Amino acid sequence: MNKFFLILIVSFLFSYQSVVSQDSDNREQLTEMLHNFMEGASNNDKETHDNFWAEDLIYTSSNGTRFGKAEIMAGFENETEVSNTPQTIYTAEEIQINVYDDMAVVAFKMKGTTGEAVQYYYNSGTFLKRNDNWQVVNWQATKVPNI
Repeated sequence: MNKFFLILIVSFLFSYQSVVSQDSDNREQLTEMLHNFMEGASNNDKETHDNFWAEDLIYTSSNGTRFGKAEIMAGFENETEVSNTPQTIYTAEEIQINVYDDMAVVAFKMKGTTGEAVQYYYNSGTFLKRNDNWQVVNWQATKVPNI
């Protein structure tokens, strides 16, 4: 009977270590994905957006409008090659990630820098892992007021 409990405890510890390791790997992957997205968004890269957002995305912007991936991607069709708009550089700070099997919630403070001007947003996204790829299915952006 004691051997049974010892085997049960050892089995539990090995499976727990595997889950913790997998969560850590997923957090690293999602963090890297988020930073790559910030860089791609800074460069207005269509492919970056296409890979990041799921087809069934629900996006609520900081101004309260709601739309999906189709509307985001349509924005690239209306762009001209040369833009007079100054480039905004986006970075992610204060990143928090909770992983739940094939779903993850990512929350962070996004910094948008345009020349000397800086604006912060609190963003949160729900990522779903499908076919071994993470994509965003829900996104919420909230503009942090300048104080």
